[in-house]
Amino acid sequence: MRPIYAKGGSTYIITNRPNTVLYTGVTSDLIIRIPQHIYKIRPFAFTAKYNCDKLVYYECFESIEAAIKREKQIKGWVRNKKITLIESVNPKWEDLFEKDVKLW
Repeated sequence: MRPIYAKGGSTYIITNRPNTVLYTGVTSDLIIRIPQHIYKIRPFAFTAKYNCDKLVYYECFESIEAAIKREKQIKGWVRNKKITLIESVNPKWEDLFEKDVKLW
């Protein structure tokens, strides 16, 4: 089990249920942020419009600055490189929020 909470921040990738849309984000509190996507707190946001509510990748960092730097790096990648990153830790594209939080 990987830690889902970081003192500084986290970079994450969420997708919709058919895994056709990828969204890369950064947050200081992943446990709060992912439910905001799930419940569409911002109904006109990209993630709400495309039903992105499944956490498929995340990294935790000691500082929010490091998380932001990583987010910008990943956002600059082509889709295939993001898919390779996701599948390196989550080959079945499981919902890591549901899986890891239930164990946490």
